[in-house]
Amino acid sequence: MSTGAGGEAGAEADRAEGTPHPRHAPALHGQGPAEAAFLAAHAGGRLPHGWLITGPRGVGKATLAWRIARFLLAAPAAGDDRGLLAPPPPPLSLDVAPDHPTARRVAALTEPRLKLLRRGWDDDRGRLRAVITVDEVRELLRFLALSAADGGRRVVIVDAADDLNPAAANALLKILEEPPEGAVLLLVSHQPAALLPTIRSRCRVLRCAPLGSADLARALAGAGVEPPAEMAALVELSRGSAGAAVALTAGEGLALYGRIVALFAGMPRLDRPAALALAETAGRDPRAFELVLDLVETFLARLARTGATGRPPAAEAAPGEARILARLAPDVAAARAWAARPPAFLARARAGRAVNLDPAALLVDMLLALNEGAAR
Repeated sequence: MSTGAGGEAGAEADRAEGTPHPRHAPALHGQGPAEAAFLAAHAGGRLPHGWLITGPRGVGKATLAWRIARFLLAAPAAGDDRGLLAPPPPPLSLDVAPDHPTARRVAALTEPRLKLLRRGWDDDRGRLRAVITVDEVRELLRFLALSAADGGRRVVIVDAADDLNPAAANALLKILEEPPEGAVLLLVSHQPAALLPTIRSRCRVLRCAPLGSADLARALAGAGVEPPAEMAALVELSRGSAGAAVALTAGEGLALYGRIVALFAGMPRLDRPAALALAETAGRDPRAFELVLDLVETFLARLARTGATGRPPAAEAAPGEARILARLAPDVAAARAWAARPPAFLARARAGRAVNLDPAALLVDMLLALNEGAAR
């Protein structure tokens, strides 16, 4: 099975940092409706060739794609009743036993009937490519031109379809327009509206929803992360994304967000020692620096939404947050002002970091600019 990884060992464009690859995920949480929709189509006997699996990042889209792939490849080929007098009843789950030969081959990326299309490794630059190229899609064409080893299905996972460059997207569209017999293409997409409309029209959509508190806690435990006591706050900050929740937990994101909220509580009289302390903490680690920027962006988005709707979010992501949001964004005019700020502030901080300016100084400058905005 060609994986599109290449190059540096362990470099996988479709794996979130700090989590197992989706092919190794022990279970999928919170996406029962999407699984049920696929099983219903499978039981109907006319399985679509193209599936577009959509939803926010980190909610289990890729895990669902791998579950579907294992299920399809482990199932008997059409017309093969394994000697039974009558076909078995429709399956009620996508589960495949981990010790099933197909499951073992899929986990090891050695299943010959499965093709994974993802951003590959650029040997010249020593990093993952930014896009999926047309040459990689042409490899997919060669894979689909081959007969399956046992006359059964062939499955393709594209993770993510958002990464296709224009030429690659058009090449994939041709496959969707004239799919080979027995082929099923599973396209994972975080932003389906950005795909070619003709690609969307050729696929059946499976929507994955953000996770609630219980499902998010189970997903964290499955990834080897201890769910925190403040699960309601984690759901708010991660927007129901297990991938984001893992990153927040690993980076002590809840505590950082609490410090950010406390700084906004004092604005327009910024607590400068506290601002300096936060900047120095985040400035020592590039991941912490980026996490602080993301959390500031989250707070500003919640500010804008509070002013636009006339009320804070239903659940707080830090103690006292609702009162602070209501004070700083009392009306629609304030909402517009706060909504206009994130791109400029964040872009300036990230651009400065890219040219190796002092990260702590960049964060202090950003907080001072936000303090001025609160004063206005």
